[in-house]
Amino acid sequence: MTIPTPITLFNSVVPDSEYAQPPLYQPINPKNSAIFRFQSLVNSVYHLNLTSYYDLYKWSTLNIDKFWSLVWDFTTVVGEKGDQVVDKDTLPPENPQWFCDARLNWAENMLQCRSANKIALIQATEPTEEYPDPELRKCTYAQLYALVADIASALLLYGLKPGDRVASYSSNCIENVAACLATTAIGGIWVSAAADFGPEGVLERFEQVQPKFIFAADAVVYNAKIHYHTPKLSALLHGLDTKSVKPNKVIIIHAVPQPTTPYEWDSNWTSWESFIIEGQKAKLGRSAAGEIEWCRLSFDAPLWILFSSGTTGRPKPIVHRAGGMLLQAKKEFVICGDLQPRDIFFYYTTTGWMMWNFLVSGLSVGCTIVLYDGSPLRTPSYLWQLTDRLGITIFGTSAKYIDQLSKCYKPREHHNLHSLRHLYSTGSPLAPALFDYVYEHIHPHVLLGSITGGTDICSLFAGMCSALPVYRGEIQCRMLGMAIESFSPAGAANPPGEAGELVCTKPFPCMPLGFWPLAGYGKAEDVKGAQTRFQQSYFAEYPGVWYHGDHVIISPSKSGNGGGLVMLGRSDGVLNPGGVRFGSSEIYDVIELCFSQPNAEYVVVDSLAIGQKVENGTDERVVLFLKLMEGQELSCEFEQKIKSEVRSRRSPRHVPAKVIQVPDIPYTLNGKRVEVLVKKIINGAPLSSVNLATLSNPGCLEFYVDVGIQLRKEVE
Repeated sequence: MTIPTPITLFNSVVPDSEYAQPPLYQPINPKNSAIFRFQSLVNSVYHLNLTSYYDLYKWSTLNIDKFWSLVWDFTTVVGEKGDQVVDKDTLPPENPQWFCDARLNWAENMLQCRSANKIALIQATEPTEEYPDPELRKCTYAQLYALVADIASALLLYGLKPGDRVASYSSNCIENVAACLATTAIGGIWVSAAADFGPEGVLERFEQVQPKFIFAADAVVYNAKIHYHTPKLSALLHGLDTKSVKPNKVIIIHAVPQPTTPYEWDSNWTSWESFIIEGQKAKLGRSAAGEIEWCRLSFDAPLWILFSSGTTGRPKPIVHRAGGMLLQAKKEFVICGDLQPRDIFFYYTTTGWMMWNFLVSGLSVGCTIVLYDGSPLRTPSYLWQLTDRLGITIFGTSAKYIDQLSKCYKPREHHNLHSLRHLYSTGSPLAPALFDYVYEHIHPHVLLGSITGGTDICSLFAGMCSALPVYRGEIQCRMLGMAIESFSPAGAANPPGEAGELVCTKPFPCMPLGFWPLAGYGKAEDVKGAQTRFQQSYFAEYPGVWYHGDHVIISPSKSGNGGGLVMLGRSDGVLNPGGVRFGSSEIYDVIELCFSQPNAEYVVVDSLAIGQKVENGTDERVVLFLKLMEGQELSCEFEQKIKSEVRSRRSPRHVPAKVIQVPDIPYTLNGKRVEVLVKKIINGAPLSSVNLATLSNPGCLEFYVDVGIQLRKEVE
């Protein structure tokens, strides 16, 4: 690639020296971008002369009150703004109130477009042998609005009140989006679990939030097969019943094109169609003119609950504020990503991943959202055929998908892909070689937006910017308003190029409200416990800042971006095979339930699960270490039993790639498994890097050093 001549970005000339590493992508005219228009507004309102992205970024993090106020205005948020924004001198652990005088409704902002001609949602389903060419289901904005009104009416009919939880155990379908919008339109709190989760994993989540309504699919499609979902739903409902959690209604969505489900229908269930008809007849929650009576609540009202991966116990229920989710999405899409109503926006995601919430929030721009139920790689060409067929302009996926695709398919050789302008990647770090693959084999002029954030904030810390170049192996920039630094162990900001812990030094509006239950929603001792866990999760590592648990490098500034981000992986013990994050406790719980009885054929005394890097660090596989009862040996039969139980009780993604018998499991002096330490050893860290004084049984680590050598040889 030839080194380009210096260009002007935000009126700032970039010197040749900045191009020691030439960009893979260069915006044609940054001055036509939304971020340039926003910068011009800042300069005009506050009489400034900001000339680069980094100038704007620094201003946005030093003046969080002025910045977020202008974001509200620039992105035309619907609602009452009020005068107060935030006390900019507070620190993140104080979790300050935002826009305390504001009144808004998230769903109202999603449904500002009411066009009978504009498509809001397109649902695609993976082909199967029975249905080799499934139809594309489409829903206009007018139809979606009417559907949401009917569901909201039915929810009100059966007693939904603001603050009640509505849960989904469903596939990525039109009905699921509509149910989310209807729930939040009338003040309910949305909770979602992916259909590929086992019922016990969903029970761990739903029992904590006690949903009043559950929407569930009767079947899902994956790997070109129809998988009937109602048996898993029945198991979940039985589990909830044993916990004295009984929803008002269970609504069944007919989600795939099979004519009937072969499983017995529970008389307590209601079909989606019947539920809609009841809502149409009741006509509740709407004005005389038929307008939805939006429940406008405070900026900090709870919108939805997302769950952590459950590393240290049950998955933590993270409560996100309505205004924060709306304002952050508006900033990311309208200002940073420059999405337009004409965009066709697709993200490969399940309903249990935060990227589903991210995708649905694209409705606030008025663009068309593409939903997909099925496997992304069984037929590698399918999603790219869909891109050409629908004219997809924004294509979102995981780094794991791009890595796997690179081994088997070159989309550019088989597809036009002329519509594609952005490709987003997240879930795990995108390796530099995969940047090359995207530009060589997918599209030479696409904006490759490697993005990072997390379930904890349900949005982005760093990601895409339509006015900046893309450099190999780097996330383009820190997002506006997010005061990101790389901290050393001593709690000081690292210089550019030095690895450290990702922290945020200023409050931001998408900080979660806390863990469930919030004040007013549970017993005082439960609320206090949730608040303590919340503070320990994000604010205990470094005083006064948000600690996120990612190991990162902020690179030297190029093209005025203030430095891109290089992601080095998670700092904790979260497992992340295939870009799907989950906690080791989800595996431990299965082992304890199924294989810890003293009279069993095999008895597991203890276990430890870690992620081993594979595919040159682009992915990881789960390795499960087992300490068995004295005198017992791990057999192939027992290993298969373990894998089968994990698969059925959790999901195929949870199944360990390797199961290894060990003489002992290492513990800290205060009785905690040392997952991160073992993970580092297995991935090649020397034993000399371990502080043995912190362990109660350090002698067992020699075994893991030897095992690590063998495991690394396997994947080389």
